[in-house]
Amino acid sequence: MTRNTRTSEADAIVVGGGPAGLLAALLLAQGGVATVLVAPPAPEDHRTTGLLAGSVAILQRAGVWPALLPVAAPMRAIRLIDDGGRRISGPEVVFRAAEIGLDAFGHNIANRELVAALAGAVAATPALRRVSDAAAEIRIGIGGVTVRTGGGETLRGRLVVGADGRNSAVRAAAGIGVRRWGYDQAALVTTLRHDRGHDDISTEIHTAAGPFTLVPLGDRRSSLVWVTRPAEAAALAALDDAALARAIGQRAGPILGAVTLDGPRQLFPLSGLAARRLAVPRVALVGEAAHALPPIGAQGLNLGFRDAAAIAEVVASRAGADPGAAAVMARYEAKRRGDVASRSAGVDLLNRSLLTDAAPALALRALALQAVKRVAPLRRLLMREGIAPSGV
Repeated sequence: MTRNTRTSEADAIVVGGGPAGLLAALLLAQGGVATVLVAPPAPEDHRTTGLLAGSVAILQRAGVWPALLPVAAPMRAIRLIDDGGRRISGPEVVFRAAEIGLDAFGHNIANRELVAALAGAVAATPALRRVSDAAAEIRIGIGGVTVRTGGGETLRGRLVVGADGRNSAVRAAAGIGVRRWGYDQAALVTTLRHDRGHDDISTEIHTAAGPFTLVPLGDRRSSLVWVTRPAEAAALAALDDAALARAIGQRAGPILGAVTLDGPRQLFPLSGLAARRLAVPRVALVGEAAHALPPIGAQGLNLGFRDAAAIAEVVASRAGADPGAAAVMARYEAKRRGDVASRSAGVDLLNRSLLTDAAPALALRALALQAVKRVAPLRRLLMREGIAPSGV
């Protein structure tokens, strides 16, 4: 096999071909930054993502949304239900997008459709070149960065954007530490067909082991994220399709009627990750290289999309300046730190609040849900912050 020994120059090098990396590369190039994306083809992913309205707006500005709209399912309402088996349960609460003047909180879309649309836009962008190879070596210097690919090509730039996931090589090369934590939970993920319509309502049933979440995915189809204890999740994943469908139907109750599986099941242990820094000179982290959250509240990839938009905005606003300079990276860090910290803490608190059986905590949670149900201004504030956080 002949190795590629060419050397190329760029202003920015993005490492990682997941949705956040594809979007970051696309937005940087659209902002006039000569960009190279280093990313082999993404592995097959059967999961879906709930893209909130802020992420949809970013995709619209990038020109990608028209390709996604036909395969995206709107989420016009979100319903929270406390499991009736708890000692103290809160009331059922329904958040409706129309209450804050929106047609939908966002849209649910298959990850493979999202990646395909972003990859198509990347391929069609003249100022952006994709190297469909992995980064074998990353060196970060005072004046620039060098990335050597597995195929032998050498890339030199002034900024490297790490979008290469939880075990980020870019983050390691930059010497950025990370805090990791785990939960005594696992998530079973699959897609369903069902007898009853979902009415564009996403439903979260909060149990003592975690949330059981059903998200619209087209006509009489939904995606499921069932978070529970690892042993139960493993036992569920080992069931045949008919038995698993029955278990899902029993847990969902009458909401969707009879269900059948409409895709493979996947099992993921729940854990979290937070990089100690989001940026240092020459390096910016986006997506799961910077933060990883449990699949609760549709926050993870939406945070990553805001990272991608922010790094492109910060670099483009300093047109002609060094994109990886310390001042530019400090501005990116400041722009993203508050949003990432507050969302990470919020998701962690929500998840841990479901796991406790202490009466005071259950009573406090029930009172909070009662307040959200009864106090319209509070409910509207939570909805607005959920989809478009202030100050971002």
